[in-house]
Amino acid sequence: MKIGIIGSGAVGQKLGTAFLTEGHEVMLGTRNPGKEEVKKWKKDNPKGLCSTFGVTAQFGEILVLAVAGSVAESAIKLSGTSHFNNKVLIDATNPIAAAPPKDGVLSLFTDSNESLMEKLQQLLPEARMVKAFNTVGNAQMYKPTVKGGPPTMFICGNDANAKRTVTEILTAFGWETADMGKAVAARAIEPLCILWCIPGFRENQWTHAFKLLKV
Repeated sequence: MKIGIIGSGAVGQKLGTAFLTEGHEVMLGTRNPGKEEVKKWKKDNPKGLCSTFGVTAQFGEILVLAVAGSVAESAIKLSGTSHFNNKVLIDATNPIAAAPPKDGVLSLFTDSNESLMEKLQQLLPEARMVKAFNTVGNAQMYKPTVKGGPPTMFICGNDANAKRTVTEILTAFGWETADMGKAVAARAIEPLCILWCIPGFRENQWTHAFKLLKV
């Protein structure tokens, strides 16, 4: 498949390399194709492509939104909203506010009765959006090495076929998937990022992941 990654930070680079490792064609989308970290990623991943958000959104058969939540809407608009139509869009964003953490606890710029995913889905009504990769650090996104694995990735979205596609990707990446239902479930999934970050800020522990246990 052709994978378009909207975002060239640590998450976008990690997922881009992961998809390349799995044999997909990958384009890393960035606001500034000339920045040094993008050049380094291209050097380290010679089969990978790099371009602007718009070109990347056109290129990808599957798209990944891997930018800071605060700039997600602007990244989508720069990409061209029509380029997302009828495509699976993996939403890895979190609505983290700019305020520093308090005793390790971050703040969200959404409230408990809304989610960033729902806002983005309204902006992209024809996109087949699935929430994923937002509850773990980039170091463990591909082939996680946590004890007691595979860990659980919580997903949600309104398109059942899109969720099946993302589940197949997660399985290949070394994850167990727990489908939490429609996009409204992002109201519960996005705050898990805050919980995941607390051990990091308090104890400098950043390599853990969640596991859903069943009877």
